[in-house]
Amino acid sequence: MPVHALKAVVFTHLPFEDLGSLRPVLDRRGFAIETVDLATARFPLPQAEHSDLLVVMGGPIGVYDAGDYPYVAAEIESLRRRLSAHRPTLGICLGAQLMVAALGARVYPGSNGSEIGWFPIQPGSQPASAWFAPLLVRDLHVFHWHGDTFDLPAGALHLARTELYENQAFAVGRHALALKFHPEVTELGLEQWYVGHACELREKGISVPQLRANAHRYAPALAQAAGQFWNLWLDYIL
Repeated sequence: MPVHALKAVVFTHLPFEDLGSLRPVLDRRGFAIETVDLATARFPLPQAEHSDLLVVMGGPIGVYDAGDYPYVAAEIESLRRRLSAHRPTLGICLGAQLMVAALGARVYPGSNGSEIGWFPIQPGSQPASAWFAPLLVRDLHVFHWHGDTFDLPAGALHLARTELYENQAFAVGRHALALKFHPEVTELGLEQWYVGHACELREKGISVPQLRANAHRYAPALAQAAGQFWNLWLDYIL
């Protein structure tokens, strides 16, 4: 049996919204990875609060849906304790919004509608950290799938924006990174998204063939940039 020096815990809200391109990077670095399905988890989760890295993935529910999904409140509390202890934490999409709530800022429906598809991000209001630079390469398109937005938590470093939404990414200290967009997706992995989110896509009139064509066009460059980004960020936090 291999000996793992580091442990990563992954909170998932849907099985197919997974680590994607981040998984092989963690594997190469010797992380033991434990995936926790939040819908069936029993809180508290001490292994999540004390792991070397916690990654909180996306999903179709919102921070304000705790009435229907009680685990959301427990998840936010778990994140609050971890972030207060300055433990390395990454949130993607819903994961980013849960981090915002845990840090005491507001999450709410975006006034510009849903942002679904491949769009570039632009630098935030403060100088970009060197480890974030691969995601700001000219003409790079990253994948978005969100309708909610948020205010920046106190003390956050504003890393990225888009034309529709000002707050797309932020960091707090060396330990916390929140990304509203999805640098982890792969062209093949997105095929599961098109099925799992079929009702939303039909409701919004979004073309699956067009999403697929855009993934074929943009995903290879994102995979290369994301690989550089993941490694630089992990070097920075660890």
